[in-house]
This record gives sequence, structure tokens and C-alpha cells, in this order.
Amino acid sequence: MAKLGMILLVFVSAMTSCNTDTSKTKEANSEFSKTEVKTDTLTKHLKPFDPELPTIGLLMFSGVLQSEIIATSDVFAKPSKDGKQLFNVIAIAENKNPITTEEGMHFVPDYTFENCPKLTALFVPSGYDMYAQVRNQKMIDFIKEKNKETIYTVSNCAGAQLIGKSGIADGHKIVTYIGGGEELQKDYPNLKVQNDSLVTFVEDGKFSSSNGNLASYISALKLVEKMTSPEHRKYVESYLYLGRLQNWNE
Repeated sequence: MAKLGMILLVFVSAMTSCNTDTSKTKEANSEFSKTEVKTDTLTKHLKPFDPELPTIGLLMFSGVLQSEIIATSDVFAKPSKDGKQLFNVIAIAENKNPITTEEGMHFVPDYTFENCPKLTALFVPSGYDMYAQVRNQKMIDFIKEKNKETIYTVSNCAGAQLIGKSGIADGHKIVTYIGGGEELQKDYPNLKVQNDSLVTFVEDGKFSSSNGNLASYISALKLVEKMTSPEHRKYVESYLYLGRLQNWNE
């Protein structure tokens, strides 16, 4: 009888444990369901690709300066005053592998060189070490091909080296990072390189360029105004609180 009592005690303990585990499982499933609902809710707010809208392409590569990607997406991803999506903003890289920026963040491209949709504008950013990028023939070919369809092609900072290597802006004005103009002119004599110590932004035909980093906001804002209106540019600037940076003191 003692043995039987012991067996019953073990059985009851096991059943209690099982019921407790089941209860915990139900709680976990309930929390998971809540998470799923939240995820679905968030997904509804993501900006879908609309083939009827102009498409802004952000070129990315290993070691890219993330400020030049963020600046452009900051400006073009903002909706109109009445909440309408105005642009498709997509990130493009040679393949679908995550890109590690110069600052150490990881960005996942939306498209590759192979499946990139038609672009209205292509933004070419920079990195501190452009050696590998300028010698990447696939990247140069991509820039050449996309320039045939874009209405606007923009470079920021040392992205001007990729523009120079591609030859697409020969005979046009261009500016690069502060201190980089002399080398750019030497390497690509067909470009009309501007004095980067005096010029922050320059536009010549379909091509525009800036010193890069936070000056990338200038090239993005200039183009968004051209593609929309001065009123929308002011709205974007207010959305980003850019006015707070004027005459800013610590």
C-alpha cells in the first residue's frame, strides 16, 4: 500500500506539473498571438511599392556612410501634408546580403543590381575607402545603365568618384568632399570639379552633387523641391525640425 501511495503521489505531482506547463504554454501562446496582432498592425503602416509613384534609388555598399543614406530617405520618405505617399524609396546593393556601414550598423537592401526596378533618381553615396567601389565593374556598369533611365542622378561626398569612373557626367560640374576636389579632377579630367572649400552643392543638368555627410540633406531637399514644390520642401524641413539647427549653440 505504501508503494501504491507513493505511485499515486508521483502521478498526481506529474499531472499538476503537466497542468501548470499547459497553463504556461497557453499564456505563452496568448502573448505570441498578441505579438502577431501587433506585427500585423505595424505592417499595415509600412509604405508599399507603388509603380505609379517616382522611385528614388539609394545605392549601398560595404562601408557606406550611413548619414548619406539616412538623409535621402529622411527627405523622400516623408508624406504630403494630407498623409499621401509621394515616392518609393528603395535601397539597392550588389546582392541581398546585409550591408555594414562605416559606422557599424547593418542595412538590408530592398533590391539588387539584377532586379532593381526603374528609377526616377539615383543617389550615389560614399565611404571613407572608395578603392574597392571604384574598381567594382558591376557597380560602375549599374550606375551607367541606371543613368540611361533616371531623370536625376545625384552624388554625395566621394560618391563623385563613382560618377567620374562611370563617365556619365563628363563635361558637367560636380563637387565632392572638402579637400577631395584636386584628386577628383586629376583622376577624371573630363569632369568640371568645383572648389569644394567654397561650394557645398552644385547642379548641372540632370546631375547634382554635395560635400556629403549632413550636407546630403541639401542635395535631397533641393531635389524634393524640384520634384514637388517649395511648399512641400518647407513641410519636410519642419517635419525634420531642421529649423532648430539654425544658429544652434550648445
